[in-house]
Amino acid sequence: MSTTVTTKGQVTIPKQLRDYLGLTPGSRVDFDYTADGQVIIRPVKPPKTPKKKPSRFAALRGTVKLGMTTDEYMNLIRGYDEDKDDPGFRNIK
Repeated sequence: MSTTVTTKGQVTIPKQLRDYLGLTPGSRVDFDYTADGQVIIRPVKPPKTPKKKPSRFAALRGTVKLGMTTDEYMNLIRGYDEDKDDPGFRNIK
């Protein structure tokens, strides 16, 4: 396998070699050389990120299905349904 160095110093790694090393676009590689002049290319494995402890509020996240619209729910928790018979109350939607 051979390839050509561009004016920018770039080379295209042959597909067979990319597949063998598991390289995909954006993969990082490390270059090294031996005492006898051979070049070694190794894929850089990303560091393992420690698992984050779940938040104590994680179980409370999500959506609630109450069977009513947001406006109906907001009117309920604000107490607007108690004021609906008040002549001075205007229910603005």
